[in-house]
Amino acid sequence: MLEALAGYDRVVEIGIGRRTDVAAALVDRGVIVTATDVYDRGVPDGVEFVRDDVVDPDPAVYDGADAVYALNLPPELHRPALEVARAADADLLFTTLGGDQPAVPVERRTVASGTLYVARGQNR
Repeated sequence: MLEALAGYDRVVEIGIGRRTDVAAALVDRGVIVTATDVYDRGVPDGVEFVRDDVVDPDPAVYDGADAVYALNLPPELHRPALEVARAADADLLFTTLGGDQPAVPVERRTVASGTLYVARGQNR
């Protein structure tokens, strides 16, 4: 996923939780990263954190992003994540939990950790 996201200038991670390694690596590559979660979370230096719920999002959080991404995104959040990305005209990139299949139309890419799902922004 890191390689796919490194080509974007500004990204937003949905539900960073305690897995901060991708966000930190992106910042190290010069990508502007905003991380969100429904709970307050500590994030690496250089990552902006905003408390947000993708089911009831603040559109300003995603405005200006080139991509929105999530690791292990559960199926019930695929559609809200896609809606937030499309509203920002951003691509959505995500992985799922185990054998969960995407609940939205996507392009599939094989990556070292499994399958990366990509949905393009409206004007891309």
